[in-house]
Amino acid sequence: MKYSELEKKLRKAGCYLVGNNDHPIWFSPITGLRFQTGHHKSEEIKKGTLEKILKMAGIKH
Repeated sequence: MKYSELEKKLRKAGCYLVGNNDHPIWFSPITGLRFQTGHHKSEEIKKGTLEKILKMAGIKH
């Protein structure tokens, strides 16, 4: 999955951006957690990184 696809999935789940320093910072209303993603939209996400982000967002893969 690419970061651009992940962003669409996060938005669909109700997550939203709360900051953008070195990396975009998202908030999940499902888990109440903030988490970072990559900013290279066309780059593939490593499997472990993707699983960690989805877990923090409260989204099932």
